[in-house]
Amino acid sequence: MAFVFFLILCFVVGTDIAFSCQNADDFVGASSPGDIIIGGLFAVHSEMLHPEEDPIKPVIQNCAGFEIQVFLQTLAMIHAIETINNSTLLSGVTLGYEIYDTCAEVTKAMASALRFLPKFNSSEDAVEFKCNYSDYIPRVKAVIGASYSEVSMAVSRLLALQLIPQVSPASSADILSDKIRFPSFFRTIPSDFHQTRAMTRLICESGWNWIGVIATDDDNGRFALESFGVQAMANNVCIAFKEMLPAYLSDSTFHTKVDHAIEKIVKEARVNVIVVFMRQFHVLKLFKKAIERNVNKIWIASDNWSTAVKISTIPNIRHLGTVVGFGFKSGHISSFREFLRNLHEKPNENNKFLHEYIMLLSVCAHLDYHDFQRCIANQSQDNLLENDGSEPQIWRDDFLNANVEPGFIHSTILAVYAIAHAIKGLCNDRDCKDPSAFTPWELLEELKKVVVIDDDKEVKFDSNGDMSTSYDVLLWKEIDGHMEITTMAEYDSEKGGFIFEDEEKKKDFLALKKVQSTCSQHCRPGQMKKVTGSPHTCCYECVYCPENHYSNQTDMDYCYRCNNKTYWAPINSTTCYRKTVYFLAWTDWFAIFLLLLSAFGVVLVLSVCVIFTKNLATPVVKASGGLTVCYIILFSHFLIFLSTVFFIDVPTEFKCKTRQALFGISFTLCISCILIKSLKILLAFSFDPKLQSFLKCMYKPIPTVVTCTGIQVIICTFWLIFRTPFVNQNFSIPRSIILECHEGSIVAFGIMLGYIATLAFICFIFAFKGRKLPENYNEAKFITFGMLIYFIAWIVFIPVYATTFGKYLPAVEIIVVLISNYGILCCTFLPKCYIIIYKQETNTKSAFLKMVYSYSSKSAGSVAVSQVSLDSKSSSLQATVTDSCKTENDSVNGNCHFQVPGQPLTKGKVFPKNAAKIVVRKRLCSI
Repeated sequence: MAFVFFLILCFVVGTDIAFSCQNADDFVGASSPGDIIIGGLFAVHSEMLHPEEDPIKPVIQNCAGFEIQVFLQTLAMIHAIETINNSTLLSGVTLGYEIYDTCAEVTKAMASALRFLPKFNSSEDAVEFKCNYSDYIPRVKAVIGASYSEVSMAVSRLLALQLIPQVSPASSADILSDKIRFPSFFRTIPSDFHQTRAMTRLICESGWNWIGVIATDDDNGRFALESFGVQAMANNVCIAFKEMLPAYLSDSTFHTKVDHAIEKIVKEARVNVIVVFMRQFHVLKLFKKAIERNVNKIWIASDNWSTAVKISTIPNIRHLGTVVGFGFKSGHISSFREFLRNLHEKPNENNKFLHEYIMLLSVCAHLDYHDFQRCIANQSQDNLLENDGSEPQIWRDDFLNANVEPGFIHSTILAVYAIAHAIKGLCNDRDCKDPSAFTPWELLEELKKVVVIDDDKEVKFDSNGDMSTSYDVLLWKEIDGHMEITTMAEYDSEKGGFIFEDEEKKKDFLALKKVQSTCSQHCRPGQMKKVTGSPHTCCYECVYCPENHYSNQTDMDYCYRCNNKTYWAPINSTTCYRKTVYFLAWTDWFAIFLLLLSAFGVVLVLSVCVIFTKNLATPVVKASGGLTVCYIILFSHFLIFLSTVFFIDVPTEFKCKTRQALFGISFTLCISCILIKSLKILLAFSFDPKLQSFLKCMYKPIPTVVTCTGIQVIICTFWLIFRTPFVNQNFSIPRSIILECHEGSIVAFGIMLGYIATLAFICFIFAFKGRKLPENYNEAKFITFGMLIYFIAWIVFIPVYATTFGKYLPAVEIIVVLISNYGILCCTFLPKCYIIIYKQETNTKSAFLKMVYSYSSKSAGSVAVSQVSLDSKSSSLQATVTDSCKTENDSVNGNCHFQVPGQPLTKGKVFPKNAAKIVVRKRLCSI
């Protein structure tokens, strides 16, 4: 190794006449005559030497850094032209070539391009200035190249002056697709747009979003970085850092910036994926420094260096990490490999590149594979003077085959064949042996239409001058101690997806996901990203989704909101759950209990009905108003018990409309009948003439019942027509939906209940007036108790109903209905049933008359005394009652005169001894 470095130091950059540019012909790297000349521009050397003298003079300098891969591309062009000349494709027309070395410099490339522009067979290498180049025939008809986009941009603008077609096998900058700025440029590869999209797709599918980018500070690097930045932003991939390295190795800041880039990579520990858009010699320098610093990352290689054998054979390259690259899809190049094996038999007089390679073989022949490659790459043209003319001891054609980059070789051959097919299209009706048979711009138009068969597929240029071929996804894999560049997948640029040949290669692809390269941890489902103070959207915190929100994917920017009406979600949820629908179901224990109470009430109503029907002729039943009134009241109670059924189970429009109306009308009918009974009892046992007169006017049983009930019917009808109850979904309880009947109008509901309460209050007043009736027949007292129970129940109901919500809200009203209904039913009928069943001795006509007689006697006597009594405190007053009845009829009617001492004669009532019997008969008849 020491000897190798000694050799490298010995070959110091110098100036040599043998390789200097003395005249224009010395400038040509390789040439061959032909009827139609095709130019070639290739960066066979990686850099141009710069003089140290001052001032700098406009002298074209020699180059250094022999690039084996680009040299092979020149051989591919030569091989393709020779193959075409030996075929029948052009029918006797031969192709020639002039290939120039650009040394990866725009200046050198422009100087070379100027050689293409002079007029054909002109004795002077001067470009004629013309306003119209339509009939101008330059030295070449088309140009293959250049190797780098920056060079192609400059050359294309120069060639566009005469619309000389330029077909590049390697320049991929997206800007070159602009046919306004580069009208004569074509390429046999896809643009960087497809490459950067493929890279972004790889990054996304591997779960990376925090990456670094290193590019050369030239047009190719900047445009590639810009295209990648757009694709990355569209796919939520963040670029942690961007490092730009000088385009030329001779730049004094190159090594400093390489060191700075390595420091940046080491510092950004969370960045484990680096995208590299650089030339091969830049990557060599970068990787050597990275290996020294033990950097281990995933490197995504652009098409410039993804297949570079000289990089994959760097010592300890495996310590650098994993290299995944994108290379141009290659075709069959077996004939070219055969060409390389026979290359040593080819003459090299007109091929300075081949001559230089032979000289390099002589200088470096004693070295092993890797040192041999380094030796070749580190020689300058000036260093080779001492070995000029030496023949290599060993040809080493295996070295050339090992350094073949199939994608670039294939695209170079394809470029030659595209031009050849275009020439064929023009030469069908022309004699193309004559150089003036067609002009470059005519070839340009034919090239736009050309179709080439490649691997049994038709390929052609699109409207942008690009051939949209696919990419090979390459994986640098260590096999038997050597780094091999293997094809892992194919990227279909049209469909935007990866295609795998077998499961083993797919496993290699999926294994990339094991490496994490994210600014933040992935947010799990149930979480969302919360932006932090970082300017990058990929740097965030993961926070739980709030209640009633969910996320079902990783790294979601926000949580989806559940439909709050029908769904809910807890904190940190991955899905929404349907809210539980609640209502007072038949199976609910409380509903069953209430139904049993209602059923018992129905049984009680039927039992009372049976008892009264069997004892129809008894005084108790007759005194209750007769069977008709009892049946109406009992039927009302039955309907009230029945109405509770409509409060249970799933609410429907029918149930909501029916339950309140049925209860309201039934209860009104019941109260109306009881009101008539109260009036009748009060009328039967009232001894006040004024009250009797009023009660007689009020006592109209049928009209009263119909009117009172009819008013309620009207109220309910208006309610159902204008503000009808409806089924409502109550969402006030989280995670639940309460199905309930909305009353439609609380005012209408209140009017209905208020009307019933008004009737009940009137009934209560009348019953209260007659509360001191005979002990064994005190129905008014029990009606009073029943109305009190009703008032207490409904007064309590109002605040409870207003403050209760949930599925048991209907149960509150059912309870109140049952309490009030049971209270009135029991107070109205149970005492009578008790007398009918257990006090049968009092349920006879004689017992009944005796009880009424006794009550009437007491009542009549108390009335007489009350009318003549004086103040109890005046003990000195004495009253003399003089019976001045005129006739027996007057006496019977109770007409008499009372005279009190000191007072005028008073006309009033007198109750004879048989008055009690007369009252009994009259009251009994009224009852």
